[in-house]
Amino acid sequence: MTVSRTVELEGHIIDSGSMARCFGAVMDLGGEFDVEEFEVGRHKHAESYCRMTVTAESEADLRAILHELNQSGATVADPRDATLEAAPADQVVPIDFYSTTNHPTEVRIDGKWVAVDRVEMDCALIVEGRDTDDPRVTTRVLNAIEAGDLVVTGETGIRVKPPERPRGKGSAFGFMQGGVSSERPSESLIEEIADEMRAVDAADGTVLVVCGPAIIHAGGREALADLVGAGYVDALSAGNGFAVHDLERDLYGTSLGVDTETLEHPRSGHKHHIYTISEIGRAGGIESAIESGVVDSGVMYECVTNDVPYVLAGSIRDDGPLPDTITDAVEAQAAIREQAHEADLVLMLSTLLHSVAVGNCLPSTTKTVCVDINPATVTQLLDRGSAQAIGMVTDIGTFLPMLADELLE
Repeated sequence: MTVSRTVELEGHIIDSGSMARCFGAVMDLGGEFDVEEFEVGRHKHAESYCRMTVTAESEADLRAILHELNQSGATVADPRDATLEAAPADQVVPIDFYSTTNHPTEVRIDGKWVAVDRVEMDCALIVEGRDTDDPRVTTRVLNAIEAGDLVVTGETGIRVKPPERPRGKGSAFGFMQGGVSSERPSESLIEEIADEMRAVDAADGTVLVVCGPAIIHAGGREALADLVGAGYVDALSAGNGFAVHDLERDLYGTSLGVDTETLEHPRSGHKHHIYTISEIGRAGGIESAIESGVVDSGVMYECVTNDVPYVLAGSIRDDGPLPDTITDAVEAQAAIREQAHEADLVLMLSTLLHSVAVGNCLPSTTKTVCVDINPATVTQLLDRGSAQAIGMVTDIGTFLPMLADELLE
């Protein structure tokens, strides 16, 4: 005996590849499909429509297929309301809870499609105000689940909208671009990134910069500090190492014990980073060190003096760490999540792990720039799911001064 369900796809499903992905998913999971209706859009702004019946050997197989189809934008025909189940305990979700994508999502409640707030991948969907005229659906990480939360389960009543190929003139922020070639004309790309930063600034949006210590080592510190001071950076996310080496450069003229201008190794330079942590701790933290005049230049200096919020997330390998570094991983995730949800444009600069942490919190609609000397790093960051991304394989010490020149001159 087999089981079946009818699903629908609509939009620019041909050139965006969603229809092909759905056909492939059904076959890969051992099912069959029968296209009952297919209407092709006749011009570039017209949408297409596909209605098909999906058949599988068992209910479990069918659920697995429907899950994959849902991720690609298919919805069950004649939709029903989403299934809701109360969380049995704190940090425990019901079996078969719906795990989110990073694409715009809607949930059907009492016959009405409700858009999900703060879209993020790998979360549960929580319904609040179920009995009101204005219910709300939000994403929530599993460690934040509380007993009694109404959690969406199964695939019924959930509609995902993967980004589609733009109909208008293309730009560097192309649909699922993912290009990472070092052969690309970096000057033209930097001009487009600068234009986008200007547009975000003019619209009072938020540019989030995710920073790695390589920025300091490679000589990009002053350019980034200038961008912060000029108001083109609205938030900064980094690890303990970035802040330590930025502050070390101010206090000792070195980064990891190396003079970034002469490339010489001063005597006892290998101790400078730990001396820096000691001095900042003695001053009472980064802000206190700046206010007291201990530190008077650099990226962290510009963040404090220009009221640019920053999050320093710690790791198991941190020296010190600085008093400002968040050492609780869950607390650090929450702080990063708040930054990510506010961002309109994210620059991920020479840091793989920290960028992945931020990327996990971003909806697919957020524009992203990934810059690293390692092509594999750029590819991995772009594969986090952004539909609008630029990847540049280049030295960060070259990229940041060029970007600063384009914006500031």
